[in-house]
Amino acid sequence: MNALGIHALVWAGDIEQASIELAARQTRAAGYDFLELSLHDTTQLDVEHARAVLAEQGLGVACSRGLAFDADISSYDPAIVARGQRLLKESVEVAAALGARNLCGALYSALGKYSQPVSSSGHANAVDALRDVAMEAERHGLRLGVEVLNRYETPVINTAAQALRFIDAIGADNIYVHLDTYHMNIEESDLVQPVLDCGDRLGYVHIGENHRGYLGAGAIDFGSFFHALRRIDYRGEITFESFSSAVVMPGLCSDLAV
Repeated sequence: MNALGIHALVWAGDIEQASIELAARQTRAAGYDFLELSLHDTTQLDVEHARAVLAEQGLGVACSRGLAFDADISSYDPAIVARGQRLLKESVEVAAALGARNLCGALYSALGKYSQPVSSSGHANAVDALRDVAMEAERHGLRLGVEVLNRYETPVINTAAQALRFIDAIGADNIYVHLDTYHMNIEESDLVQPVLDCGDRLGYVHIGENHRGYLGAGAIDFGSFFHALRRIDYRGEITFESFSSAVVMPGLCSDLAV
């Protein structure tokens, strides 16, 4: 059985103590196995409290994050790359302290619309920086997921094929591909072949509709996608991710175009 999770931003727009408690209660009541926590603002997260709340509800945890433009490891600016690398290493420590096994998301670039394609030097910087972060993650027993995003949220990795080449360049055993049906619907020719191409290098899955709203209310062919997961005998975690401006903070809503 695949462990099934839900993103905390489905329930609450921040990671304050009360919000973590609400998200954990709702996640358990809905029957999910684990909660995914975004680490975009770890200064607001009480790690010990969150771990205790998750344990109380009998929930596992996964972590995700993106980077900002002033901490973009795909930048040509060494100072910006170094800042992003430090944030990723801090996130590794937080994820491990929470008891997570996975840290995934847009770990390789800023989350937002770029004015131009990523440069070759910027791509190389992202590879080198994540290779170093992967070594740190391995010391904490953590795996890193490279999420494939659409072209409006990053120019670095938009397809599963690009993600596979990227992790090949890094060459670390604890880095895998993270697929998301919302992004795949924009960038891939279909929802099947990318899964088959990833095979055992697919390590994490986000389930989301084409409009990021209610499941079943959009146009995603989930039947084909889940059959593809079955064909590769996917045993990893599957997380439902949806965003609403009634829940998510205004700044993040703007970043995600919600």
